[in-house]
Amino acid sequence: MKSFFQYPIQVAFNSIESIGKYFLLIFLAVKTVSLWKENLSNILNQMIIIGIKSIPIVIFTSLFSGMVAGLQAAYQFDVDTGFPVTKEAIMYLGSVVGTSVVLELGPMITALVMTGKIGATICAEIGTMRITEQIDALESLSFNPVAYLVMPRILAALIMFPYLVIISDIFGITGGLVASTYAYEPLTTSLFFQGLEIYGHIESDSIVGLVKGLFFGFSITSIACYKGYYAKGGASGVGKATTETVVVSCITVVILDYVLAAILL
Repeated sequence: MKSFFQYPIQVAFNSIESIGKYFLLIFLAVKTVSLWKENLSNILNQMIIIGIKSIPIVIFTSLFSGMVAGLQAAYQFDVDTGFPVTKEAIMYLGSVVGTSVVLELGPMITALVMTGKIGATICAEIGTMRITEQIDALESLSFNPVAYLVMPRILAALIMFPYLVIISDIFGITGGLVASTYAYEPLTTSLFFQGLEIYGHIESDSIVGLVKGLFFGFSITSIACYKGYYAKGGASGVGKATTETVVVSCITVVILDYVLAAILL
C-alpha cells in the first residue's frame, strides 16, 4: 500500500525535476546565442540537415495531405445535399481548401514529420555523445557543449522551419487544387483561385501558420536536445530517450496548435 501511494508522488517529483532541467538547458542555450560566430559552421550544417535535406519529405507529405483535403471538400459539394450549388459556392471551395492548408495542414504535417525525422535524429546524436562521454571530453577541453550542440540546432530550426512551412503550404494548395478540380468537374482552376482570393484571408492565415512553425520548430529541437543531453543507461537509454522525444514532441505540437489557434485566430 505504501509503494502504491509513493509511485504517483515519485512521478510528480520526477516531472517537476525534468521541467526544471529543461528550462535550465534552454536558458543556457539562450545565453550562448552570442557565440554564434564561433559556431557558424555548425549552425549552417544544421540548417542543411534540418532544412534542405527535409524538403523532399515535406513536399511529398504536404502534397498528398492537400490532395486529401481537396477530395474531402469536393465530396461535400458532389453529394446530393438538396441545396443549389451556385458559382459563388463553387468558388468558396478554393477558400476552404487553401485556408485549411495554410492554417492547419501545412504547419502540423511539417511538424509531425519533422518530429520523427529531425527530433529522433538530434536526440540519438546527442544521446550517443553523452553515453560515450564525448560531452564530458568537450567540457574537459574547455568547450561549451551547450553552445556547440544545443544552440546551433535550435537556432537552425528557428530559421528553417518557416521556410519548410511555406514549401508545405505551396505544395499542399497545389495538391488540393489538383484533387478538387479532378473530383468535382464544375470547379476549375480559375474558380479555385478566385475563391481563394475573394473569400480567403491567405496573407493573414499564412502569417499564423508561420508563427506556428516557429513554435513547433523550437519545441521539437529543444525537447530532442534535452532528452539527448540528459540521456543515460547505455544504448537502451538512448533508444528510450529517442522514443520519449517523438512522443513528447507530438503531444507538445498538438497542444501548442490549439493554444496558438485560440490566441491568434
